[in-house]
Amino acid sequence: MPIESRERMVHEERLNNLTPLLPEYVQEYVLSKKRARFSPSTLLGYAHEFEKFFTWLKTEGIADVNDIKDIPYTLLENLRKETVEFYIDYLQEEDLRTDKEKEAGLPIRKRSESAINRNIYALKSLFNYLTEETEDDDGECYFYRNVFSKIKLHKEQETASRRAKKISSVILNDNEIDDFLNFMKFEFEKTVTGRMLSDFENNKERDIAILSVFLGSGIRVSELASITLQDIDFQKEQIDIIRKGNKEDTALVLPSALDDLKVYLRARKEKLMVPEQVPYVFVTKYGGEFRPISVRAIQNLVDKYTKAFNSRNEFSTGKGLSPHKFRHTFATEWIKNGGELILLRDQLGHNSIETTTKYTNLSAEESKKVMKNIEGSRKGSRGTESKD
Repeated sequence: MPIESRERMVHEERLNNLTPLLPEYVQEYVLSKKRARFSPSTLLGYAHEFEKFFTWLKTEGIADVNDIKDIPYTLLENLRKETVEFYIDYLQEEDLRTDKEKEAGLPIRKRSESAINRNIYALKSLFNYLTEETEDDDGECYFYRNVFSKIKLHKEQETASRRAKKISSVILNDNEIDDFLNFMKFEFEKTVTGRMLSDFENNKERDIAILSVFLGSGIRVSELASITLQDIDFQKEQIDIIRKGNKEDTALVLPSALDDLKVYLRARKEKLMVPEQVPYVFVTKYGGEFRPISVRAIQNLVDKYTKAFNSRNEFSTGKGLSPHKFRHTFATEWIKNGGELILLRDQLGHNSIETTTKYTNLSAEESKKVMKNIEGSRKGSRGTESKD
């Protein structure tokens, strides 16, 4: 039986606090999706999007209520497409700066296309539920007119090659992976002093193991944060993980990453003195207690260390990467080394092969090699012709 991650429990609590503030039919939706094994993280994200939409309806006077909880589903049934389009315009144009940011004169900050699409996707899910899965006293759905079925998600128009080049520009390539891990093991501590240095020295083995397991398996940050001691199988070179939707799965891990993990586990016991009853592999000490490290903490440390790595010389960008970019890095290596797409799908835990296909055109360098070979063969042909 998998142990719930700290992140999952936190999101579950936040969801339970937010849901009662929303209309009853939304509460029914959340309960239904819990039965369908939607993760608390996904449902919490959806609930925030619903709250945003209902608040806009109230603010604009479209819903004449004192509290968004009192918005009836009959109002949703009668929403016009034009009204929903006005809402999308609002999402696109809203200035997201805080008052302090405005006072400081910082430039206007707006939602990304993906953030707008997430909101629309959440509302599509809610309206689909209300018009297809609900049941009133007469056995009928609450209503059947689904205005969001008329709203199309905007998808960025780009070729597979262009998408691949964008991915390649924000990952570690080829020798950079070993260079980065060696930088963490031997160089990073020379770049910091004081509290930052002592914190790194205390958690060095843990942080290196986290980075190494990411780059050696391609698993998601939430999956890594939830790993327990009993999930690791060093002999079979694999770990048991909890995928999206709370699905149990197994992922392979590179031997070199497992070696870094062994170093950390020794330090976890002898240096950090983590009690044996603490089941989670990656932990942090807070208030005198060892707790599983949070997803946000992992994201922050990946960003910090990759920024340091990318700032080593004056010509570097100094940009940080995310755990998701490490996932891209692993997938790129898999394809470059002849790995099959279907096996990569299983390793990454994708639900469909379509999601995995974005990695098939990742190597711009390989394309350049082909072009160079073509150029060389053409020059060779011309040279032969000129001699005849």
